[in-house]
Amino acid sequence: MDISCVIPVYNNASTVLQVAADCRKFLPQVVIVDDGSSDLPENFAAAVQDLGIAMLQHSRNLGKGAALKTALAYLAEQKTAYMITIDADGQHLPQDLPAFLEALHADGQNGDLLLIGVRDFNVPNIPASSRFGRKFSNFWVKLETGQDCQDTQSGFRAYPVQALNRLKLRCTRYNFEIEALVRCLWGGVRLREIPIRVIYDPPEKRISHFRPFLDNLRLSLLHASLLVRRLLWLPNRRIVDTPHPDSAMPSLWREPRKFFLFLLRENATPLLLAVSAGVSTFLAILPLLGCHMLVILYVSCRLRLNKVMALSIQNLFMPPLTPFLCIELGYYLRQGEFLREISLQTVVCELHLRFWDWLLGSLVIAPVAAVITGLIVYVLANCWNKSKEGAANAP
Repeated sequence: MDISCVIPVYNNASTVLQVAADCRKFLPQVVIVDDGSSDLPENFAAAVQDLGIAMLQHSRNLGKGAALKTALAYLAEQKTAYMITIDADGQHLPQDLPAFLEALHADGQNGDLLLIGVRDFNVPNIPASSRFGRKFSNFWVKLETGQDCQDTQSGFRAYPVQALNRLKLRCTRYNFEIEALVRCLWGGVRLREIPIRVIYDPPEKRISHFRPFLDNLRLSLLHASLLVRRLLWLPNRRIVDTPHPDSAMPSLWREPRKFFLFLLRENATPLLLAVSAGVSTFLAILPLLGCHMLVILYVSCRLRLNKVMALSIQNLFMPPLTPFLCIELGYYLRQGEFLREISLQTVVCELHLRFWDWLLGSLVIAPVAAVITGLIVYVLANCWNKSKEGAANAP
């Protein structure tokens, strides 16, 4: 099975050759993709050739995703089975490559396996932004795919080349790795995670090309588009021949007890329970006349939220109190005064007028109530988990 290691590089001249040389010890095929670097010495190409390593070049900086796309096209032409990507800044250790190779040779013969190296964050100099970013990204990928991934931002990965090449990936910057991960999982690729080591330089020595505002904006827009696509139930191209795994949900008719226990325990972490409650609260307050339960159930199924929590929370916002508050607020925002006469005539007979008040008021109240409800559920669920752990550990 042909496996290549790809190293995208942009202005990391001081580290990339050592990283490439170390990778060459474990793999005969190593490719450097120069993404328009301006700091490479004149003899860089010769040094790469002396190492027996191929080099692809961009005339200008196009982004990490564009560099990986260039490598992907190159390796697809050579019928390479897997592309292992590793950063050029020395953050990843090539000495972890054998774990990837062992996993691919043991379980990746069908070209349907995606490996992600889970970075060990119990090391010095880990930026707080990296810790938060990883948790934030993991959360959104969980909603978009229903699968748990411990490190969705890790750049140390093994992609199935032929499967990935079947996707039309649009992202060309740091958001490429998230798009590739989510759409591979949608396409039926299996995910496996491997623990890896990581080295972070002190802040004064750290070189990062990640632009916090612009790249975070790109990532946020990507997650929004992926989430909308998930909710719309648009068809996703299956890119591997592996059959769909059997659903873990027990049959309601054959095993009703196990079915209801499954629903109770499904995605029942404090965070996901809070999200289930928040999403349900938001939808329950909107003027979805006569179809709140159906919409909440649909969204819960698509995002794999805890359906019991979502359907239970909506009962807190049933008429008449919540619609009354929304109508009053909406009327005030439109007219500059509160609706003083609440009667059958002003509310029911004039529903076509009150609907816009209800909608406007709900768009203000719903997000606030969703955040408050989600926080309350999170705190309660967290306390419940801690009490259970304390009881289990008690002598």
